[in-house]
Amino acid sequence: MTNPQQRAAAHAQALTKVYGQGETAVTAINNIDVEFIANEFTAIMGPSGSGKSTLMHCMAGLDTASSGATYIGDVNLSQLRDKEMTALRRDRLGFIFQSFNLVPTLTAAENITLPIDIAGKKVDKAWFNEVTERLGLAHRLGHRPAELSGGQQQRVACARALVARPDIIFGDEPTGNLDSNSSAEVLSILRTAVDQDGQTVVIVTHDPRAASYADRVIFLADGRIVQELRNPSAEEILSTMAHIEDVH
Repeated sequence: MTNPQQRAAAHAQALTKVYGQGETAVTAINNIDVEFIANEFTAIMGPSGSGKSTLMHCMAGLDTASSGATYIGDVNLSQLRDKEMTALRRDRLGFIFQSFNLVPTLTAAENITLPIDIAGKKVDKAWFNEVTERLGLAHRLGHRPAELSGGQQQRVACARALVARPDIIFGDEPTGNLDSNSSAEVLSILRTAVDQDGQTVVIVTHDPRAASYADRVIFLADGRIVQELRNPSAEEILSTMAHIEDVH
């Protein structure tokens, strides 16, 4: 269990997710209890089909649980209506996806402020300037996504998540489409967001190097959490993954 100083930014209780029905039913998540501690960087790993993306999607309100409960702070997601869920995702969560998910007709600056604009809130200009400067985007803000490299597009996606100051940033294979240099940049950005800005970050990844940036790595197999490491090296992560794949 966590000590009293550690607050869970999100947690799940007896979370189960089943796809399909009857004989074709597949249990993607099987009765998981997990906490994601505030101001920590957590990576979720596991073999293909282990349920790691499903776990993150349920935690982030992108998918609904079959049973059990998921919470962002004290809010039970299963009790929210669609409109409330949309508002919670918009106001309290940030997302970084493998495919960048930028709007091609908008400039980098417009993509970064899009969630805040949709929410009808004011952009904190000083914070916007700090984030875009820190991410090396200040001279790229007028460019559209097609005029940016993959690494720059993912930095725009990171800026979009950071500028809104969400409770949690969820990343689904955020470095999956990037070369090793761009990957390292994005992971450093997320690490800095935790260490410097008190942000909470949870990513799904299959890359041991990416996971080694995290404070904690949880490993799934067959829809259950089977192992956890704290402050691990890429080598420790690799050998843990190899062992899990041998056993399962």
